[in-house]
Amino acid sequence: MKIIFISHPISGDVKNNIAKIISICASLHTAEILPVAPYLLTLEYLRDEVGEERALGIESGLEYLRRGHVDELWLFGDKITAGMRQEIMAARETSILVVPKTEGTERELVNIKFDRFVK
Repeated sequence: MKIIFISHPISGDVKNNIAKIISICASLHTAEILPVAPYLLTLEYLRDEVGEERALGIESGLEYLRRGHVDELWLFGDKITAGMRQEIMAARETSILVVPKTEGTERELVNIKFDRFVK
C-alpha cells in the first residue's frame, strides 16, 4: 500500500478546504493507496487564524514528511500556498516524490526547483 500525503490549501475558507481534503482522501482511499492528511487532526484543536497555532500545526505535518512516513506528496488546489511550499521542501529534503494533481499546482510547481524529486 502506498502512503500518500495530501497537500492542499487550508487558509482562507478553512471549512470548505477541509471538506475538499476529506473528499479527496475519500476518493483516493483504496487497497493500493492510503491518503494521509495529518494536519486535519490538528485543525480540531489548533486555530489556523492564530499564527503560533498555525505554525505548530504545519510543523507537526512536516514531521511526517521529514521522518519519511509517506511515499509521495500529492498537490491539490488552485495554487501552492506558503504551507504547501514548506511541505514540498520537506519532501525534497527526504527524497519523497512530489506529484502535482491539479492544473494550478502543476503550473506553480514549475517555478520551484526540485531536480529529480518531482514527477
